[in-house]
Amino acid sequence: MDIIRAEKTFFRTICSQSTDCLEFIPEHMQSLVCAGDSFAVIPEHMQSFRICKMLSSRLFRSICGQFQHWISSICFFRSICSHFSQCYKYLCTSFLIIINLKIKGKMAGKPKEMSDIRRVLQLHNQGVSNRSIGIQLGMDKNTVNRYVKALDGLQLDIKKLLKMEDPELEKMFHPGNPAYTDERMDVFLQELPYYREQLQNRHVTRVCLYEEYKAKHPGGYGKSQFFFHLSQNLVAQKGATAVLSFTYEPGRYLFVDFAGDKLSYVDPETGEIVKVEVFVACLPYSSYEYAICVPSQKMEDFFHAIRMCLESIGGVPKIVVSDNLKAAVIKGDKYEPTLNQGFTDMGCFYNFVPVPCEPHSPTQKALVESAVRRVYQRVYAKLRNRTFYSINDLNDAVEELMKKHNQTRMQKRPYSREERFFSSEKDTLQALPDGVFEIKYYAHPKVGYNNFVEVGPDHRNYSAPYQYIGKKASVVYTRSMVWIYVDGKLVATHQRSYSSYYIYKQEHLASRNAAIMLRKPQDFFDRAIRISTACESYVKSMFEYAERMKQPVEIYYKVCNGILHQKTDLPLDVFNETCKKCQENQIYSSKRFGKVARAITTVPCDAQSEGNNAPVPTNHENMRGASQYV
Repeated sequence: MDIIRAEKTFFRTICSQSTDCLEFIPEHMQSLVCAGDSFAVIPEHMQSFRICKMLSSRLFRSICGQFQHWISSICFFRSICSHFSQCYKYLCTSFLIIINLKIKGKMAGKPKEMSDIRRVLQLHNQGVSNRSIGIQLGMDKNTVNRYVKALDGLQLDIKKLLKMEDPELEKMFHPGNPAYTDERMDVFLQELPYYREQLQNRHVTRVCLYEEYKAKHPGGYGKSQFFFHLSQNLVAQKGATAVLSFTYEPGRYLFVDFAGDKLSYVDPETGEIVKVEVFVACLPYSSYEYAICVPSQKMEDFFHAIRMCLESIGGVPKIVVSDNLKAAVIKGDKYEPTLNQGFTDMGCFYNFVPVPCEPHSPTQKALVESAVRRVYQRVYAKLRNRTFYSINDLNDAVEELMKKHNQTRMQKRPYSREERFFSSEKDTLQALPDGVFEIKYYAHPKVGYNNFVEVGPDHRNYSAPYQYIGKKASVVYTRSMVWIYVDGKLVATHQRSYSSYYIYKQEHLASRNAAIMLRKPQDFFDRAIRISTACESYVKSMFEYAERMKQPVEIYYKVCNGILHQKTDLPLDVFNETCKKCQENQIYSSKRFGKVARAITTVPCDAQSEGNNAPVPTNHENMRGASQYV
């Protein structure tokens, strides 16, 4: 490095001089202590320029006139100085000394700041020469000449230029690079239509086209330039695409989605690896995120995940934006999608509006797509070496990691997601409703001739008033209740049953149906007593026999009907005698009851008694005795 020496110094006021080994100190100042490479603190009002090793320095009191030096070093002096550090730029409060070293690196020129260009314009407007402008602003004279020449070419008033904003002014003086004038560009543009056509084929790559280009034009562009120009032209062909950047309100949106990759746990009974879906939700204003594992993407699991999410954040947003999965959208459409009725019912229960994004391009919920990526990084990655044996244990681990993730400070933000959520968004959410949401299912059967409707996949039958037999009904049912509507009117309400296949109310049945379905043994006792006491005794013994044999009494209902019906064809005394005989012999069958009655009718009672007094034989010669069995 060359030593910078000051040959001539002009001072307008009073300077303090010393030899080459001494420092220049003002008359009214204390001495400046120097120990080796360390510097004493220089007063605020003092103008200083000192010697450090090979650099000559001088201390100036007020305004410097001219400073000539052996090497092209330029010194600028203003009023009050600051401190001096061991660098080659001496910064003062009101002046700057720039020491240009003789050894310079070859660096590319950088565009000047707009503030420097404005200063050039102001000084030029004041009549300052280009050389003086360069000295005052620390610019090369040729740089100042170039800006002044550009100013002359603009043919605009300097005052108007100074009123322009920085982007407009920059466009005036830094218009950019000129168009390509290389001959290789002309050759490339001639081949460009062919390249565009070939790139439509998914099997053709840019590398393949470059190899063909290089074989045809050995002196053409290299690989990087070829790719650059090809990309530039393809982008220009497509044109600019505007991207909408949303500004979200607190408590307005909740974005939900399922992660593409799945987590899993091991079934402890079978050892099978069970894959589970991961539901991810995000509040875009605070970026607060939530995740839970569910068995599938079916409607029940999807609604359960949303319910758990709302209970976790402790409130309800105004809009829930989902993907076009079947649990949310029955038929996708860009303008009017057909929503799943259950999703709409859930929105009515929690007071939010379900809004699915556009099919095939979920651009309206980009933040939850980013949330899925963060779940991959901060949940999936940390659980990859752990084994779980139930979905509940897996959800506990996911909840713990998501809580830690929400409590981590965000990049480029002085707060965490949890801090942002509780401070700015939690209070703007709607309150959770009372009770628990139950999924509603819908069916549209006809009321059968037995005045029952079949409901649900379990094929249970529920009664409706018999007046609506044959009419089409609308059935709404949940896991606990069943509502039956006919012509828009609620006609029946039932508790959901999972045991009996026929659930009815007595007032829904017709009189004949009710007589059959509501019959009991007492009804037959009442009918029998109206005939005779013998009949009543026989009927009671029949049901007592059923109880002793632990048989259902219903199997004797038709038997009683058949026996009581035979009373119309038999005389009362014969009917009563038959009842007595059947009760004595425990005959409980309508057919055998009829045979006994016919036997009594055809054989008189005296003949039956005489038959009982038959003569006893006295000759037993044809019979073998005990002697035959030796």
